[in-house]
Amino acid sequence: RYVVERKYERDLRDSIALQPERSYGRHLLPPVAYTGNSATGVCARLAHTSLNYPRVPINSCSWMPDAHRLITGSQTGLFTLWNGFSFTYEAMQQAHDRAVRAMVWSHNEKWLVTGDHGGALKYWQPTLNNVKEFSAHEGTPIRQISFAPSDRKFASCADDGPIKLWDFETCKLERRLQGHGWDVKCQQWHPSKALIASGSKDALVKLWDPKSERDVATIHAHKAMVAQLKWHANGHWLLTGSRDCLVKLFDIRTMRELAVFKGHKKEVTALAWHSTHPDLFVSGCYDGAIHHWHASESEAMSELLGVHHLAVWALAWHPIGHVLVSASQDGSTKFWTRNRPGDLIADRDDRRDPDGMRLGGSVGGGAVAALLAATAAAAA
Repeated sequence: RYVVERKYERDLRDSIALQPERSYGRHLLPPVAYTGNSATGVCARLAHTSLNYPRVPINSCSWMPDAHRLITGSQTGLFTLWNGFSFTYEAMQQAHDRAVRAMVWSHNEKWLVTGDHGGALKYWQPTLNNVKEFSAHEGTPIRQISFAPSDRKFASCADDGPIKLWDFETCKLERRLQGHGWDVKCQQWHPSKALIASGSKDALVKLWDPKSERDVATIHAHKAMVAQLKWHANGHWLLTGSRDCLVKLFDIRTMRELAVFKGHKKEVTALAWHSTHPDLFVSGCYDGAIHHWHASESEAMSELLGVHHLAVWALAWHPIGHVLVSASQDGSTKFWTRNRPGDLIADRDDRRDPDGMRLGGSVGGGAVAALLAATAAAAA
């Protein structure tokens, strides 16, 4: 409906102004229709909880290229496919002999590369046919994999120390990036440049030139292990999450810290930028909490406290941006959607104790309140 109607609408002035009634839910458009309001992308409403059998920790997840199905990797080495519309089970297959620790699609979406707890890497087609397997980090868990912008090279990091750069076609090791003083927990290739960012147990964030095998900059920003980092699509912002419970945003053009996001009580274990709204991102915590943040605001837009019983290991936005998936150590995969007009509960519980700390949080309609205000102002 949005694809058809947008041809005849100038902007939000010509769209239907949503009212706080459930009957207006059918007029709720995709997040891309509300580019000026990041709050419309907050997914704080639990739609479905999916459980594997046997129930084991889910370490990674990713949407398939067609965006119709979700694939998850479990502690027992299983791939599980979930329907992206009904959130129901579709298929399962034994992918690795050890726990699946990392998975990433190439930029052209023709190949899936996965890494396991034993240091093995595998290539998969979109049909989940395994075409290649080799040992990349002998006997050590692979933590993260990322492709170069050209898809000809990719990088992997593990608990053995160096970041390794591989030729995708020949599976040959081309570079070793050594410089961290401890295990490398995360790394990601820049979306458009020959630059790799990495975070380690030594609490440092390093930027690497993959051609010269040298670190070109070191960021001393955290006081504990850097567990997660994500490049922004604009290529200028770098988001980091650490065991010191902080999420930080950096601008690599000036090498300055743009913002610090405080709210988690334990280690930050997952980060994901929104697929449509450039200023919106989500973070997951070791205690099972999920927070939505705006890049220019230090306070969380939504706090979902204790929604998982154990650590949140992975977060993945649907390409359209209307569904968020969280995978946890408690063995559950949860699908989150946007709140609908008429939902009565709030995005957070603003009750505080005598020391000023928040008492709890819940899912709900604060984002919808922002959406209603924006559409009403545009209609006026």
